[in-house]
Amino acid sequence: MTLQRRILILAAAVVLLAAVGVLAVLRASSRADEKNQAQAGGPQITRGTVSLTPADGGRRIVFRNMAWGPHRDELATVPADGPEGARTASGVSCLRFHSAAGTGICLQADKGGVQDSYRAVVLDANLKELSAHPLAGIPTRARVSPGGHLAAWTVFVGGDSYAGTNFSTRTSVLDLRTGKLDASLEDFTILKDGKPYRSADVNFWGVTFAADERTFYATLATGGQTHLVRGDLAERTVTTLRENLECPSLSPDGTRLVFKKRVPGLSADAPWRLYALDLASMKETPLAEERSVDDQVVWTDDRTVVYSLPGDFGADLYSVPADGSGAPARLMGSALAPAFLG
Repeated sequence: MTLQRRILILAAAVVLLAAVGVLAVLRASSRADEKNQAQAGGPQITRGTVSLTPADGGRRIVFRNMAWGPHRDELATVPADGPEGARTASGVSCLRFHSAAGTGICLQADKGGVQDSYRAVVLDANLKELSAHPLAGIPTRARVSPGGHLAAWTVFVGGDSYAGTNFSTRTSVLDLRTGKLDASLEDFTILKDGKPYRSADVNFWGVTFAADERTFYATLATGGQTHLVRGDLAERTVTTLRENLECPSLSPDGTRLVFKKRVPGLSADAPWRLYALDLASMKETPLAEERSVDDQVVWTDDRTVVYSLPGDFGADLYSVPADGSGAPARLMGSALAPAFLG
């Protein structure tokens, strides 16, 4: 083959690769534009005032709106007794969100020219920014304590899914009373099987707080196993309680946890089932939801939990009794990361 022919082939390859790249950019741009257009049959959404304190009209849900249109990804609200009704959008965008006692935690993306960056924003009851903290990776979990004094968040710093084993997380806890930030729970003393434990492969995620504003529960992963841990913020310790528990969520009365559990025999891409754990007896009860739920549930009250499953426009919310009875029911479409206020 002559040198001239080689140069022509190389030039053709460069042109082809450039064309493929341009086409990919155009398709991504077209997809983004499509998501900014409201879909027929979607919920009615208008811009308005969204508060993190209960309204005079009764309980409300504040959540990340996933419906396509100009308010996609914004925090929105609906009455708790009319979740499929018209939504009021706030103008504040979050990838993950939670709220309690008038305090909100919003994990946001800051769009960059080359790469996005992320931050955790503490919000007051009127969704005004109180403080912001840079994040080391992609947001995945967020929680506020029942009294509104503590906030926790988890990010992926390597990998992007809990389904496999090739990922790394970082979980932080912020005390809003003092401003103290524990940047990583990996700095806490781990008591595993009653003995101090250290390992380079430790990961934490999925914090849930008790009402005393000191105790928390979370997932610890190490040695290829996941563990439920109980943490003490004052002592800076975490103690293992049980294996094969992920993303616990503590009931309002503090007596039970609902969590996702890996069940042998299920697909590696959809390995979880929801279970409840009675903390007094340590008895597990499977919930009626038989689909794989990759979420940290939210309790609506002492009887019911809500969680997300993939939907046509990102995610839909479902509810199920927390005692193993009943059946799952769709709560609302195109929604994620709910907080029940009031």
